[in-house]
Amino acid sequence: MDVALGGTFDPVHDGHRALFERAFELGDVTVGLTSDDLAPATRNVDRYVRPFEERKRALESELRDFADDYDREFDVRKLTEPTGIATEEQFDVLIVSPETKHGGERINELRAERGFDPLEIVVVPHVTAEDGDIISSTRIVAGEIDEHGHLTPDSDGRN
Repeated sequence: MDVALGGTFDPVHDGHRALFERAFELGDVTVGLTSDDLAPATRNVDRYVRPFEERKRALESELRDFADDYDREFDVRKLTEPTGIATEEQFDVLIVSPETKHGGERINELRAERGFDPLEIVVVPHVTAEDGDIISSTRIVAGEIDEHGHLTPDSDGRN
């Protein structure tokens, strides 16, 4: 199967890793990585996002291990619009988090308009930090938690 997912992934954390793991369990993976222009538009909180090439290098490093473990292929492509790559015909599955499920449904509407089969939408639950709230890049950058969800009261954010 050809599996798609997308995001900004800055920084990568255990919640993202849960998405990646599920994707590689299902097939070869194409990750849409938000462009420098799109990344700020997809944030709920105004915060610094590293440049695309820097995020891409970090993401590829993470994905390589999953690809090796599952004997799968992967590709990282630039997303310039929120619906991104998943509206392309070749994909079978879209991996989403609970808050992006609605976006997946919108993608299937666009696919139908183009005469493509709908994607199977797989919702991967959030991963929670040790305080019970979800792990998020925003919380990591703010210095509340680390990439694994451990509380970091002495941190001031991204290294």
